[in-house]
Amino acid sequence: MVQIDATAIPDVKLVTPKRFGDHRGFFSETYRADWDLLPEGVVFTQDNHAFSATPNTIRGLHFQYGPSTQAKLLRCVVGAILDVAVDIRKGSPTYGQWVAEELSAENGRQLLVPHGFAHAYQTLTPDAHVMYKVDQVYDPQREGAVLWSDPAIGVEWAKIDAPPQLSNKDEVAPNLQSLDTPFVYDEQAPFHCQCLDRSTISS
Repeated sequence: MVQIDATAIPDVKLVTPKRFGDHRGFFSETYRADWDLLPEGVVFTQDNHAFSATPNTIRGLHFQYGPSTQAKLLRCVVGAILDVAVDIRKGSPTYGQWVAEELSAENGRQLLVPHGFAHAYQTLTPDAHVMYKVDQVYDPQREGAVLWSDPAIGVEWAKIDAPPQLSNKDEVAPNLQSLDTPFVYDEQAPFHCQCLDRSTISS
């Protein structure tokens, strides 16, 4: 059993699988194809596991584009994170808006981030482990990013008494205004998104 709720941006879903527990612990089905999270013909193809030792580690805002564009289903299996999705679909009624959900080992929640969104998460605890499914394998030739701290987006990151830990790439990512987004909102398309393939996506 699973509970699937739309967030403030309806294409982003909060997924809460049921846990069955007793004195030994619990059991939970963390993914099933018949939950119908993905459009017809779209399947998850890769599982990823990321470890962050330090609280206030921020990974993102990331996306892939063209035939490598990714949908993600994320959960935190140790510790807790703030998981963030930003709509970068040109023409979308929620373009430039963001949603965030706390995912933790305790609450068992997952976030479905569809095509057309930039994604990031912030670790809220030390030694956080994040596992996630994607529907396309990692493609370094078709990856992009948006600046995590772009004031035009205004993500409300959790206040943590530690400096943010960032990759070199994430520190210099472009802001949303300078991004020539490869994603176009289309009500009839899978995930309400068409994705262009470009050799460069920022100006």
